[in-house]
Amino acid sequence: MSANSQPTRTLFRDVMNVPNQITSARLLLSVVLFVFLAYEWYLTGFVLFIVAASTDWIDGYWARKYGQVTVLGRILDPFADKMIICGTFIFLAAVPDSGVRAWVAVVIMGRELLVTALRSFLEERGSDFSASMAGKWKMVVQCIAIGFSLFRLSYVGTPDPTPPDWMVNGLDALVWAAVVLTVYSGIEYIFAAIRLMRG
Repeated sequence: MSANSQPTRTLFRDVMNVPNQITSARLLLSVVLFVFLAYEWYLTGFVLFIVAASTDWIDGYWARKYGQVTVLGRILDPFADKMIICGTFIFLAAVPDSGVRAWVAVVIMGRELLVTALRSFLEERGSDFSASMAGKWKMVVQCIAIGFSLFRLSYVGTPDPTPPDWMVNGLDALVWAAVVLTVYSGIEYIFAAIRLMRG
C-alpha cells in the first residue's frame, strides 16, 4: 500500500460522508422520477417525489448535527434541490391536466437561476448568502404543490378520472402560493445582494 493511499481514502471518506451520499441518492432518484413521469406513471412518481424531497431535510439535519458540512455538500445539495423541483415543474407544465402552466415553470426556473448567479457572485467575494426563511418556505410550498399535482394526475386513466373538487381547488391555491413565495423570496434575495454589494 502506497503512502498516499491512506490520505486519499480519508479525503474521499470526508467528502463522500453520509449527507453527501444522501444528496447523491436524491439526485439519482430525481432522474428515475423523470423517467416515470415521461411514461405517465404519476402515482409512482408521486411516491418517488415524496421520498426524494424528504431526504433534503435528512441530509441537512445530519450535516449540521454531526459537523459534516463540506464544500461539495454546499454545491451538491442546492443543485439536487433545483434539479428535482425545476425538473418536475417542467414535466408537469407539459401535461394539460397537471394544474401547472408553462409560465409557472418559467417563473420558478428564472428565480432559481437568478439566485444561483447572485449566490455564486457574492460567495466568491466572501459574503454569506445563505437561504432565507422565505426561501425555505418557498421550497416547502413548491413541494406540496408538486405532490398535489402528481396525485391529481394519478386519476388519469382510472375508471373515475375526475379528481374531487377539494383537490382541484387546493392545487390551484398551492400553485399560486408557490408563485407568490417564489417571486417574494427572489425579490428578497435581490435586495439582500444589493446590501452586500454596497457594503
